[in-house]
Amino acid sequence: MQTNFLIIGSGISGLNFALHAAKKGEVILVTKKKLIDSNTNYAQGGIAAVLDKTDSPVQHIKDTLEAGAYHNNKKAVEFMVKNSPEAIYRLIDLGVAFEKENEKLKLTQEGGHHHKRIAYVGDYTGQEIERILVKRVKEHVNITILENTFALNLLTKDHTCFGAQIIRKNKIDNIFADQTILATGGLGQVFSNTTNPAIATGDGLSMAYRSGAKIEDIEFIQFHPSALAKKTSPRFLISETVRGEGAHLINNKGERFMNDRHPLKELAPRSIVAREIFKELKKGPVYLDITHQPKEFLKKRFPKIFEKLSKYGIDMSKNLIPITPAAHYSCGGIKTDIYGQTNIKNLFAFGEVACTGVHGANRLASNSLLEALVFSNQITKKLKAQKKLQVLTIDRLKILPKNSPETILAKKLHKEIQTLMWQYAGITRNREQIEKIAIPRLQEILKKLTQIQGTNQILAETINIAQAGLLILKAADLRKKSLGCHYIE
Repeated sequence: MQTNFLIIGSGISGLNFALHAAKKGEVILVTKKKLIDSNTNYAQGGIAAVLDKTDSPVQHIKDTLEAGAYHNNKKAVEFMVKNSPEAIYRLIDLGVAFEKENEKLKLTQEGGHHHKRIAYVGDYTGQEIERILVKRVKEHVNITILENTFALNLLTKDHTCFGAQIIRKNKIDNIFADQTILATGGLGQVFSNTTNPAIATGDGLSMAYRSGAKIEDIEFIQFHPSALAKKTSPRFLISETVRGEGAHLINNKGERFMNDRHPLKELAPRSIVAREIFKELKKGPVYLDITHQPKEFLKKRFPKIFEKLSKYGIDMSKNLIPITPAAHYSCGGIKTDIYGQTNIKNLFAFGEVACTGVHGANRLASNSLLEALVFSNQITKKLKAQKKLQVLTIDRLKILPKNSPETILAKKLHKEIQTLMWQYAGITRNREQIEKIAIPRLQEILKKLTQIQGTNQILAETINIAQAGLLILKAADLRKKSLGCHYIE
């Protein structure tokens, strides 16, 4: 197969880019499950933008830099904030129906923001954006969609990317492309506790790293403070907007413990809230309390959350909600410029898999959907459709059966990696343990996995989380002082 633009991933950035690129040439979009399966689909909160006259770009920039511990690329932050209103209006033009009041967009506030600037759709903003973008992509004649297609490796030679090797219908194939775009999302499945769906196995990051792409700030993993403390996989996320609408954090003594920990109390930056909850959990359960809000308001404002909690016997208008932190978002990734270009020719990346520098050491709430949209809007300015057939010598791997001993081993090691990463690269970290225990063990696991002859999606995903985990551990070991969501004991 050959195309002008090969897009790997079907979240907000991949779908948005596909619509732009389809105006310039032929697009093949591959996604390893259904088109709708992505981290975007799980985003409850909203998308940040300066849309109110009483707000200002200067304040949004300031909030982003403060949350990111001033480790951010300031020029990238300014660029993102400047283009934030345009990103919202593009979604509205595509058909996203954000909440309104008196014909004006209704805005809410989240942690780290000093102003109401979050546009939202109930508590399922990501799902609604994904639904509209999927609809538009399916309508476009220049876009070919390949679902249930797993990207195995990038096809590279002389530091240039020519496409990707894929697994489709239990066969290995190649897709050659003028430009290859990684929009593969996050790596939350590297950890045993995560809000990310099963697809978030760090595939794009690991593929790019193996091909020689530069990786930056990968030690900065954001742990969301408020996942439901029930053993589900992934953990069910209780959106930060619940705290934005007035929920209190309560410890096992019934105390609002954030009152004396940060001036913004429950709406402090996520890294701070997550650590404080983590401390309190050592003494007993921690809860969200929004019982002071009327039931009708909660059902209307948080329909999905209210319904999900009800299934666990929790009425959020009457009961406390037990919570725990969980791995949520990767602030670093494949290093790119503001146009998504990596250090490998014709390879681009954007969304959570990329590191534009806007998040710094800790992401400001609701800047992720914004980043994915703004930078995928810009990237098309650097793209040109060509017509060249590249001939590469490609290794042909055999596909292993799902019940093979190698696949069973991969599943076992997958769980071990997740447990190891939660223990040694979680909310608090110990550099000596990382050096002496975690890194050597993960190196052993990765060596064992890469020596297996043959492949399949299960094995490849396990190799990818092992590689991503090792990158996180090594970066965490190199950063000797606490910064943002990287916290050294």
